Amino acid sequence: MFERLKAMLIKEFIQTFRDPRMRLVLFILPMVQTVIFGYAVNMDVRKIPTAVIDRDNSPQSRELLQVLFASGHFRDSIRLENEQQAARLLDSGSVRVALVINHGLAGQLGAGKAATVQALVDGSDSNTAGVILGYLSRFAEAQNIRLLTEQTGRSGFPLLSGAVRMEARAWFNPDLASPPFYVPAVIANILYIITMLLSAMAVVREKEIGTIEQVIVTPIRKYEFILGKTLPFVLIGYANVFLISLVGWLVFRVPVRGSITLLIVATGLFLMSSLGTGLFLSTISQTQQQAKMSAFFIIFIAMLLSGFAFPVENMPLPVQWLTLINPVRWFMEIIRGLYLKGVGLMILWKQLLMLFLIGSAVLGVAVARFRKTVG
Repeated sequence: MFERLKAMLIKEFIQTFRDPRMRLVLFILPMVQTVIFGYAVNMDVRKIPTAVIDRDNSPQSRELLQVLFASGHFRDSIRLENEQQAARLLDSGSVRVALVINHGLAGQLGAGKAATVQALVDGSDSNTAGVILGYLSRFAEAQNIRLLTEQTGRSGFPLLSGAVRMEARAWFNPDLASPPFYVPAVIANILYIITMLLSAMAVVREKEIGTIEQVIVTPIRKYEFILGKTLPFVLIGYANVFLISLVGWLVFRVPVRGSITLLIVATGLFLMSSLGTGLFLSTISQTQQQAKMSAFFIIFIAMLLSGFAFPVENMPLPVQWLTLINPVRWFMEIIRGLYLKGVGLMILWKQLLMLFLIGSAVLGVAVARFRKTVG
């Protein structure tokens, strides 16, 4: 058995790495994709082009704007005279925000009254607009606290009794940066894509070049054939996890805070699903092109329903039920838990169990279909 399995492994490795470009695709390209995703898929918004209409033109209004632009989130792009000019710039996309400070700001602040600053925000990109509004909200809260502190100091007693001050702290990702959130997810997506595509072409390649009949008449058993076909891709999958994790740590400073052993186990359970799905597609396809197109169709849906960019909780209820059979969703939760939170088996047992159940079912169907196909 071990001799036959060894022969199959050698054959598969030679066939996989025969083309030098394939080595590039399997090992170098995932690291490049990790770097690109880490920098390109970024929800942080900085240097927002901002127009200003300052009708008050007082020391207080100038100080307010100076503090706002010193934060680094906003860039003082242009000073305007009226709202019509601001509307034209927002329409053309030249600015994302237009701030309007009306007359009387200094007097209202000096009298301890509330002063209103209007912000016109480009809402064509709802995600960016939401981030901008969040920045402005936090800035306004910080200014209120600063003014309250100054007025209290001048008067010698609190101006507002019972005022509430909220201090927020973000756990696991204190800076709310995007790379720690997206880099671990890239591991799940790249691992799913590579291993499914490789296994999807494993059996159909033998059919296409006419060697499947030669394999059938050899003394190799069916489970040995399946092991010989999938085990090289398991090793390639683990190699990719190691390389991408290394890039995430060296480039983006995103370490694995949880158990490495648990990551290895979770990766193995996830590979059961990806390789099983690819093997199933390989048995029902007649050409490698058919297998690739079928794999890409499944990969696209699995990534959309994984929580990679959109929270599963925000999806319609029927779609949430559909995500229960999506292995990428469960592996995404595991890998983010290990990278960001450092949680262990007590927290991630449900996700591991779901991966095991999905992987066993998919692999079982693929093996049954394979037996029917070549039997």
